[in-house]
Amino acid sequence: MIRTEALDRLPVRTAVPALERALDDRGVAVLCAPPGTGKTTLVPLVLAGLTGDGPVRRVVVAEPRRIAARAAARRMAWLLGERPGGRVGFTVRGERVVGPDTVVEVVTTGVLLQRLQRDQELAGVDVVIIDECHERHLDADTVAAFLLDVREAIRPDLRLVAASATTDAEGWARLLGDAPVVEAEGVSYPVEVVWAPPARPVKPPHGMRVDPALLTHVAATVRRALGEREGDVLCFLPGVGEIARVAGQLAGVDAEVLQVHGRAPAAVQDAVLAGSSGVRRVVLATSVAESSLTVPGVRVVVDSGLAREPRTDHARGLSALTTVRASQAAGRQRAGRAGREAAGAVYRCWEQAEDGRLSRFPTPEIKVADLAAFALQAACWGDPEASSLALLDPPPAGAMAAAREVLGAIGAVDAAGRVTDRGVRMSRLGLHPRLARALLDGAAEVGARRAAEVVALLSEEPPREYGDDLAAALRTARRGQDGYAGRWKQEVRRLSAQVDGAGSGTGTGKSPGTGSGAAPGTGAGSRSGSGSGAAPGTSAGSRSGSGSGAVPGTSAGSGSGEGRSDDAVVGLVAALAFPERVARARGEGAFLMVSGTGAELGDSSRLRSAPWLAVAVADRPAHAASARVRLAAVIDEGTALLAAGQLRVRGEEVRWADGDVVARSVARVGAVELAVRPLKQPDPELVRGALLEGLEREGLGLLRWSRDSEQLRLRLAFLHRVVGAPWPDVSDGALLADPGAWLEPELSRARRRADLGRIDAGQALRRLLPWATGEAVRLDELAPERIEVPSGSRIRIEYGGEQPVLAVKLQELFGLAETPRVAGVPVLVHLLSPAGRPAAVTADLASFWQDGYKAVRAELRGRYPKHPWPEDPATVQATRYTSARLKRS
Repeated sequence: MIRTEALDRLPVRTAVPALERALDDRGVAVLCAPPGTGKTTLVPLVLAGLTGDGPVRRVVVAEPRRIAARAAARRMAWLLGERPGGRVGFTVRGERVVGPDTVVEVVTTGVLLQRLQRDQELAGVDVVIIDECHERHLDADTVAAFLLDVREAIRPDLRLVAASATTDAEGWARLLGDAPVVEAEGVSYPVEVVWAPPARPVKPPHGMRVDPALLTHVAATVRRALGEREGDVLCFLPGVGEIARVAGQLAGVDAEVLQVHGRAPAAVQDAVLAGSSGVRRVVLATSVAESSLTVPGVRVVVDSGLAREPRTDHARGLSALTTVRASQAAGRQRAGRAGREAAGAVYRCWEQAEDGRLSRFPTPEIKVADLAAFALQAACWGDPEASSLALLDPPPAGAMAAAREVLGAIGAVDAAGRVTDRGVRMSRLGLHPRLARALLDGAAEVGARRAAEVVALLSEEPPREYGDDLAAALRTARRGQDGYAGRWKQEVRRLSAQVDGAGSGTGTGKSPGTGSGAAPGTGAGSRSGSGSGAAPGTSAGSRSGSGSGAVPGTSAGSGSGEGRSDDAVVGLVAALAFPERVARARGEGAFLMVSGTGAELGDSSRLRSAPWLAVAVADRPAHAASARVRLAAVIDEGTALLAAGQLRVRGEEVRWADGDVVARSVARVGAVELAVRPLKQPDPELVRGALLEGLEREGLGLLRWSRDSEQLRLRLAFLHRVVGAPWPDVSDGALLADPGAWLEPELSRARRRADLGRIDAGQALRRLLPWATGEAVRLDELAPERIEVPSGSRIRIEYGGEQPVLAVKLQELFGLAETPRVAGVPVLVHLLSPAGRPAAVTADLASFWQDGYKAVRAELRGRYPKHPWPEDPATVQATRYTSARLKRS
C-alpha cells in the first residue's frame, strides 16, 4: 500500500511539474534540491509513473556509492509499501535485487558504465537520473558524457536528469546543452554554528595520517555536544581508521555509537538509516552521509573538517587517497544534516578565521585521480583520447598519456590507442585495469579461484588489523567472520564467475549487474564508492606488465595452481598487478622498487627479511624520501622477473657517479640491478656524455683554471656584456651548451676526471675568440689585462664586477687628470695607501683631485711621512717610492 502521506510531505513535490515540463520540452534537466527533499526517492517514482496518473516508464537512478544505492531503493520500496525487488530494485557490484516487475532500478555509476559499454542504446530505459552529480566523481562525469553521446547519436528520446544537492548547477546546465534548471525548496530548520577549534595547534593532515590530537579533540567535542544538546549526534570523519579511533575514545558515553562507511555491514547501515529505537545515538560517518543518505533523529553535527580525495604521485609511482581539508560546500552539506527535522547545531572543529580560506568545492576527481580506468572506458567507447566527450573538466593531458602507457603495457590498447579484445575483456571484469590484468594472467597460472582471492584482497584493502603480509591477510579473510571477510568472499565468487564466464575471451560476464569495481585501495572514506578510480599506490606514468599477452610461459587456459603455496600465489598475482612496484631488499627493512622509488617496512613487520617483495599498497609520508609499505607479499627473484619482464634490460652504462666516470655492463629490471661488471673499453661517445654530465653536475671547476685563465674568462664576459657580438658568452650555461666549440679535441680524448683536470681552460677559451672576423687581435686593446699608470707600473685590472677595477697606490696616479677607460667604460679606481690599504674609491679622478684628495692627504701624510704628499698632485711626478728615494733617483 502506497504511503501517500509520507510522499505528500516531501518538499520536492512542488518542483515535479516543472521538472516534467522540462523533460517533455527538452529531454534534459538539472534538478537542484537540498538533501531530504525527496529528489532521490519521490522524483524517480513520479517519472516512472508509480505515483499519480503518468505513463509507466523505466527509470534508472545512478548513485555514487553502493550504500546510497541500497538505501534509496529500500526507501522507495517502503514508500510503495513493498520490499526491494518488486517495482523498485537495485544493482550494485556483486548484488542484484530486481524482479520482472521492476520499473525503477537504482545502480551505482560504475554499474551503469558497464551497461553502457554492453548496450549503448540502454534498450528499454526511458529516463536516467544521475544523482549527487555535484560531488564530481569520475564515474559520474563519465556516465554523463556517455549518455550525452547516446542522446545525440542514437537515443534522442532518452531523458536525462542531473540531480544535485547544491545550487551550483550552471556547469551541468551548460554541459547538458543549456538544460533547464529546476530548483526545489527544502524544508530546513535553523542550524546554530558553534566554532570548536582545538585548544592547542594540531598538525595538518598529510597522506592518510591525521594528528591523534585532533581525533581526541573530536571525541571530546562529541561528548560536549551530547551534554549541551538534545537528539542524535552525527560526526563526520575522513575514513574508517579515524572512525574506529574516535569510537574507542567514546567508550562509556550514554549513547549507542554506530559507524557508517562503505565497509560497514549492511545490517549496521540499515540500523542507522532506520532511525533510533529510543536510545540516543552517536553516528560516526565518512562523507557518505553528506548528501546521499538521510540519518533520522540527528539534531547535532560534529564536523572534523577533513575529507579524503585521490591523489597521484607520478614521480614516485604512488597513487592513493589523501586526507585534505573539506571544502566549504561539503561543510554546508554536513551542517545541513542537523536541520533536517528540527532546529539543530553544528560544532566545527576549526577556527572561524580558517573557514574563508577553504576551497569552495571538492576537487573534481578527474583532475587528481589515476586515469587508467577512465582511459580504458574511453577507448572502449571509441574515443581513446577522450577528446570528443562532453566533460565538465577535460582530463589532464599528462595523466591521460600516462594512463594510455599503462594500458598499452598490459595489452588493453594497441599502439594507436584502440582497445584490444583483451582490453574489452578487462573492462568488463569490474576492476581497475591493473587488477583485471592480474586476474586474467594470474588465473592462467594459478587458477581462477585462487587468482580471484588475491585480486579481491587488492580491490578493497583489508583492515589494518589484518597486518601488512598479504598472504597472512588472505588466510585471515578465509577464516574471518567480520564484515570485510564477508564482502571479500562475495567478491571472490563474483570474480571467479567472471573469469569462468569470460573464458572464451569474449569478455561477457555472467552477471549483468557487475559494476566497475572499487578502485584498489580506496576503501572507506573514498569519494569513489563505485570506483573506477586509482589503484593503490600505482603510477599512471610507469610502464608495467608482460605486454599484450598473458604472463610469459603460461598456458592460455586456466591453470590449477596445484602445489603452489598461498605465499607463492599471492606474490605472483600481486606482482602481476603492480610489476613496477616489485622491490628488492637493500637492508634493514629497506627496499628499492623497480620504478626507482625507495620503500620501507615498519619495524615490527615480519616481511623485513624478505629478499623480494611485491608491494600492493604503499603511501609516502610528507617530506619522506621513501614510500611506506602498507601491504606486500614475499616473492622470489623468478617471480619478480616474470611479472616485471618488460622492464628487464641488459646493456652498457657509462655515467658520472661518485665524482668520476663509471663504465659498467648492467643487467637490471627497472631500477633494480641484477648483475654488474666493469666495462674495459666503453664507447667513447658514452664516455664523452658522462664527462659532460660531470661538468654539468660539478661545474667547470673540473678543468684546470690558472689565474690567467680566470682573468681571460672575466675579460671575455665583460666584452660580451658591454660590446656584444662578436665577443662570446662564456657563462656556465653557454659553455656547457656547446662544449665542442671550445673543449675539443681534449674532451673526446679524456676518459676520466683526472683527464678533465689536465685541460687548460684558458687555452680552450681562446678558441672562442672571434678569429674569423679579425676582432680577436683587439682583445688586449678593448679589455687589456693590465694598464700602465703615470708611475710606469703596469697594474692588473680586475673584471669581476659591474665596472673594471684598478687597484693602485695613490702616488702612482699623480698627474693623471682623467679616469682611465676600458672599452669606453670608466674603471673604478681603488686608491691605496703606501702600505696597500684602501684609502678611497672613485670613478672620477678629476673630481677626486679637486674635492677628495685634501682629506685623504691630511689623513695619510701623518701615517706615511716618508712619502710625498704634495698640495697639488697635478704638478708633481708620479712615483711608487718614498720622498728620499725619489730625491736620490
